[in-house]
Formats: sequence, structure tokens, C-alpha cells
Amino acid sequence: MEFTPKDKIKVYPISVEQKAEIMKIGLFRAKAGFASPAQDYVVKPFEITELLIQHPSSTFLIECEGDSMEPVIPCSAYLIIDRSLQVRNNDIVLADLNGEFNVKYYTRRGDKVKLVPANQAYKTVEILDGMEFQVFGVVDWILINPRKVNVRPR
Repeated sequence: MEFTPKDKIKVYPISVEQKAEIMKIGLFRAKAGFASPAQDYVVKPFEITELLIQHPSSTFLIECEGDSMEPVIPCSAYLIIDRSLQVRNNDIVLADLNGEFNVKYYTRRGDKVKLVPANQAYKTVEILDGMEFQVFGVVDWILINPRKVNVRPR
């Protein structure tokens, strides 16, 4: 099942049955520096979904388009959204604002709630009385394919 709202965020539900279909992989720790001779030693095997999906019945996957959250979330990234997580200040959320989905930082100071883009070319939106606003879920994981991201090494 898939649906595409106005702003072209694709939503994919995650079923418990799909969890069993994902192969087990080995977990090992790696530094972002030079390779370690110990990299051949696997810490433990586990299912990737055990790491990525804590609450299967309230978790779904979306594919993002647009650059309002770059460089944090590049275009075409997949986001794992968990509806069961309590929203905290500065979380990245999927919000329904006046009938359109938005992925932004959620900030709250006193009674003021704002949706803040990571990309400074976009404006912060303050949630005002009369606006239809609902946090649909919290971004729990950001998945990217580094071959599709338009970032080059220095």
C-alpha cells in the first residue's frame, strides 16, 4: 500500500510480516578514520529491523523530496517515522500543516511552536491559531544511499 500526498512524500507502511523477511547481518563497530585490523571480528549478529523499528505497529517509511531539510536530510532519503514516540523539542517530525505534510524540526518555547527547516533558504513557520496542525510522527531514522547524494569529498 502506498499513497502520495500533495507534496510528493511517499508513505510506505511497515508490516510485522516484512520484518521476518529481512536477512540477518553482522554488527561491527567502525571508525570513520583508517581501517582497523579488528574489523574482521563481528560483535554480534542481529536483524536490521531490531535496530530500525522499535514499534512495528506505529512505524512507517516515507521517501522525501525537496531540499528544505538539507544537508541533514538529502532529497530522496527514506525516513523511518514512529508515531508512538513523544515529540521533544528539536525533534525532526512529519507534520500535517493545513493539509500538507512537512518534514521539519519541531521547536517549542512556552506556547510558541515552530517548524524549522535545516536549509536556511527556507523560512521558519510559526504555528498560529486557526492553522490546522498535527504532528504525524517523529523521525526515528534517516536512511540515505550515499551514491545518490550529491555531496563530494573535500
